[in-house]
Amino acid sequence: MISSITRHLFRRSTATLPKTSTRSLGTAGFPPPRLFDYKTVTSNLTVSDAIPSVEEAFAALAKGNVDVPMPMHIGINESSVAGPGDCHIKGGYIDATPTFTVKLACVSFYKNAEKGLPPGSGIFIVVNAVTGAPLGVFQENRFMTDLRTGAAGAVAMKHCSTPSQDVVGFIGTGAIARNMARAAAAVRPFKGVAYALDAAMAEDFAKDMGEELGMEFTIATSAEELCNISDVIFTQTPGSSTVLDKEWLKESGVTIIASGSDQPTKQEIPNDVLVASKYISDLTKQTSKVGELRGALQAGVMTESDVYAELGEVVNGDKPGREGNEIIVVDLTGTGAQDAAIGQVAWDKLSQL
Repeated sequence: MISSITRHLFRRSTATLPKTSTRSLGTAGFPPPRLFDYKTVTSNLTVSDAIPSVEEAFAALAKGNVDVPMPMHIGINESSVAGPGDCHIKGGYIDATPTFTVKLACVSFYKNAEKGLPPGSGIFIVVNAVTGAPLGVFQENRFMTDLRTGAAGAVAMKHCSTPSQDVVGFIGTGAIARNMARAAAAVRPFKGVAYALDAAMAEDFAKDMGEELGMEFTIATSAEELCNISDVIFTQTPGSSTVLDKEWLKESGVTIIASGSDQPTKQEIPNDVLVASKYISDLTKQTSKVGELRGALQAGVMTESDVYAELGEVVNGDKPGREGNEIIVVDLTGTGAQDAAIGQVAWDKLSQL
């Protein structure tokens, strides 16, 4: 039993403690995050900015030094008040870096066309890894996502092809293809070949990239023609159907860098090509769910033990890239490690403006 003296002393001691408002603890101290609009983002970041940091991110990922949760997907079913559309949430933290990143990407809002708006949008939130306070919100509308995807393509080309493989094909010629071309040019000069179902789009791509990069770009009349002559093939299509056949590929060896599959409904590369290839994933736990690997697993023609390596293992030198005339498939679904890398780059560069 507590004595009256003890109760008295307790009341006196607590009376002298400073009174702290619960509300002030929740709101004081953190300045609001800076907002970087789309024009600021697109005017100040390039794919070349992203390549070194994304390469380092893959290396760290393979060493287990990145926390990358599985992506979250929110499906927006079409109704009288919403959709259709999809929302993807990714993020990650690379050990010993001062920030981490969470990304929200909205895609496939096709009814936006009726309003004169694009079908996708997105933001990056870069957070102080010391305090947990948001530092910046980047209205990037997939621009930063496309940059880090292009940077991953450069890393794949650098480590999984050879300088003699100098004819580079692009199946699909949208925004991602342009960043893939710019990224590939940062690795080495090449002769470009383009093919798209929309011939006018392919022509614009070849003309624009040729002028921008100072390299020769030609147009193929079919995906088969492109594959017949290409040493490296970038595929970046909606992924609703496969885009090439094994019989079309050069016998001297080819590196296929596929970035169109990021949902369980997509597949660009046929299963027989995957089976015949040295298959390299960006992150196996992810490609097995939403990448090219998923289709082969579901068909029962591959298991996860058939994965040759994750890209970071090749970057680190733990496993060699190209060793001969083999088919190499690099499956890029996009990881939170890349988002963390480009988020750090964006904050370092744009926060100085």
